[in-house]
Amino acid sequence: MVEYVTKNKNVITEAIYPEAVNMFAVNLFRTLPPSSNPNGAEFDPEEDEPTLEAAWPHLQLVYEFFLRLLESQDFQPSIARRYIDQKFVLQLLELFDSEDPRERDFLKTTLHRIYGKFLGLRAYIRKQINNVFYRFIYETEHHNGIAELLEILGSIINGFALPLKEEHKVFLLKVLLPLHKAKSLSVYHPQLAYCVVQFLEKDPSLTEPVIRNLLKFWPKTHSPKEVMFLNELEEILDVIEPAEFQKVMDPLFRQLAKCVSSPHFQVAERALYYWNNEYIMSLISDNYSVILPIMYPAFYRNSRNHWNKTIHGLIYNALKLFMEMNQKVFDECTTQYYQERQRERKLMRERDEAWMRVEALAMRHPNYNIANKGTTNNTSYTSPQHIDNSPPDEDGDPDQTPLTLEKIEAKANEAKKMTNVNKVKPLLRRKSDLPQDSYTIRALSDHKRADEYLVTPPDPNNC
Repeated sequence: MVEYVTKNKNVITEAIYPEAVNMFAVNLFRTLPPSSNPNGAEFDPEEDEPTLEAAWPHLQLVYEFFLRLLESQDFQPSIARRYIDQKFVLQLLELFDSEDPRERDFLKTTLHRIYGKFLGLRAYIRKQINNVFYRFIYETEHHNGIAELLEILGSIINGFALPLKEEHKVFLLKVLLPLHKAKSLSVYHPQLAYCVVQFLEKDPSLTEPVIRNLLKFWPKTHSPKEVMFLNELEEILDVIEPAEFQKVMDPLFRQLAKCVSSPHFQVAERALYYWNNEYIMSLISDNYSVILPIMYPAFYRNSRNHWNKTIHGLIYNALKLFMEMNQKVFDECTTQYYQERQRERKLMRERDEAWMRVEALAMRHPNYNIANKGTTNNTSYTSPQHIDNSPPDEDGDPDQTPLTLEKIEAKANEAKKMTNVNKVKPLLRRKSDLPQDSYTIRALSDHKRADEYLVTPPDPNNC
C-alpha cells in the first residue's frame, strides 16, 4: 500500500480519505501504558534506555502510509478536512507522551505536515500544544514529547509573519520561558533555546523581558542546569541588539559575576568562555565603564581563591582583555576595589571593638560570675576574622601593589602550566558502564527518521 501510494499518480480518490483516516485512528489511537518510572528519578537521555513499543513494526507501517498520503501530489486538503478535524488532532497530540522515540519522531513529522496543509487547524494546533505545555509546567511535570513539540514549534515560529501578533508574544513569555523551571530541562533544552532565539531574531524588543525572566528562573542549586542557562544566554547575546544589551547589562553581568565565583568549576568555566566570544567582547568594549566595576571584584577574588587552576588562567586572560581595552578605567577600578576592602576591614575592626566593649561591660555586672558559672569553655568574644580559614590577605597583595599587564600575563602562564600538569586527571563526568539492552540499541540504530527537516512556508494570513 505504501509503495502503491508513493509510486502511482491519481490513485487517491475521494473514497480513500475516510478509509485512510479511519485506518490510522483504529490502529494508532490508543491508551498509552503507564510510565515505566512515574515517580522515580528523572530520565537521563545519556544513561537511561527508552521503553520501546512492542507493536512498533505494525505501527510503523501505518505511520508511513499516512505520511505518504499527506505528501502525495494527489492529496487534497479541502476533502481531507472533513475527516482530519480538531478531534483527530487532539488524539494525535495525546500520542506524543509515548515512551518510544521512534513513534514520537513519526508523530512530529505527521503533525507538522497537517499544520502545513490544513490552514484552518493551525490556531487550534498551537492552542492545544500550549495546553500540553501548561499541564506539564503546572500539573504533571512529566511528558515524553516536549522536545518533539518544541521542534515543531521551532519551525512554526520561523514562519511567523512580522510584526508578531500579541498571542505569539504571550506564548513566549507565559509558556516557553516557564519551561525553564522544569527538573527535566536537559531533555528538551536545545529545542527550547532554539525557539527562544527564533523569537528574538523576529522581534529584538522581546530581548529585555526574556533575559530578565531567565535571570528570575536562574537555578540556585542545580549546577548542570546553570551551565545550560549559560549556553542559552550566550546564544541570545549572539543575536542581541546593542541598544537592547544596554537595558539588561547590569543584572546580566551581576549574575555572570556570581557564576564566575561558583565553586562548581564547569559553571565558572562556562561563564568565563563568554570572554572568548568576539561579538560579546565588542558589546563589553562599548560599555566598559559599566561592566568592569561589576566584574572586577569577582575576577580578582577568584583569581586567588578558586580551587581550580583552569579558572585562574581564564580569569587572568579576561583581566588582560579588560586591561588592554582601557588601562585608565582598569586602574580606577583597582584603586576603588582596594579602598572598598579597606572600608570593609575598618568596619570589621569597629564591630570587633564594639563587641569587646559590650563584653567588658558585661563582665562588670555583679551577676556576671553567677551567669558564667559552670561554663567550661572560654566565652570571651572571638572576632570572625580570627576564625576565617582564607589566607590572611585574600583579596590583594600584602603591599597592595596594583595589577600590571606583566603580572597578569605571568599569572596566566603559571596557571596554564599547572593546568597542563593536572591534565591527566579527567574532571568531566563519564557515562556509567552499565549493561545495555542489545535489542533497544539495535532498534534505535535501525530507525530511519521520518523527515530530517521541518520547513513550514510562512503564511502571513494564518500564522
